[in-house]
This record gives sequence, C-alpha cells and structure tokens, in this order.
Amino acid sequence: MNKPKKIDHIGIAVASIEETLPFYLDVLNLDLLGVEEVKSQGVKVAFLKIGESKIELLEPLSDESSVAHFIKKRGEGIHHIALGVTSIKQKIEEIKEKGLQMIHDEPVKGAAGAKVAFLHPKSAKGVLYELCEKE
Repeated sequence: MNKPKKIDHIGIAVASIEETLPFYLDVLNLDLLGVEEVKSQGVKVAFLKIGESKIELLEPLSDESSVAHFIKKRGEGIHHIALGVTSIKQKIEEIKEKGLQMIHDEPVKGAAGAKVAFLHPKSAKGVLYELCEKE
C-alpha cells in the first residue's frame, strides 16, 4: 500500500490572486514562495508556505477553466486537498483497483514541475483530492 506522505497543499479558488494575496501576506503573515501560470490546468497559482505544507491560490486564466466553473458554482473557497505521494502511478492504480474514479488516469504536469492527478470527488464523498509527486 502506497500511503500519502503528507498534505502537500490546500488549493483555494480565488477570482484574483492580486486582490487576495494581501490577506495571506499581511494578515496571516505567510511567505510567498512564487507565482506561476499552469496553462495545462488553465490557472495562475500562488504558493504560500505554512509549516511543512503550502496554501495554493488558484486563479482561473479564462472563463472555460475548471476553476472558473468551480467559482461560478460554489464561490471562492477551498477547492482541493493535495496529498504528497512517492509513486503517483502506483497510487492511481491502487485507487482504480478499489473501483474509484480518477479524473486523470495518468499523471499530468502541475505547478512547480510536479506530476499530479485528481481523484473524482464523487468517489471521495464530495472532496476533490489531488495526488502530487515531486522530484
């Protein structure tokens, strides 16, 4: 059994990173690790360090982005929980062998060069989990 090693980050959907960032920097006093665009996922992301984990702010790059659809449907807020794993392909297979549905059957490129894959929230009691493997 390939157990997740930690909560890598918590993804939070926001309409604007620029407008949201001051809260995390000035009120919560978190450190900004960086901002980048992940065109394959249709988002701009900002990572903030909190202990051994991170908070990932997700801003949609277009109205067609899955994060844009999320915000339209549910508003801004917690989008996903990312679990750090050591072998993402093995973990995907373990999940599928249990009869659960993945959004990604193969890892895709995520932020900071990570390999990521999402477990469908219908298979996880409404929670969107991201598997995240970093080099």
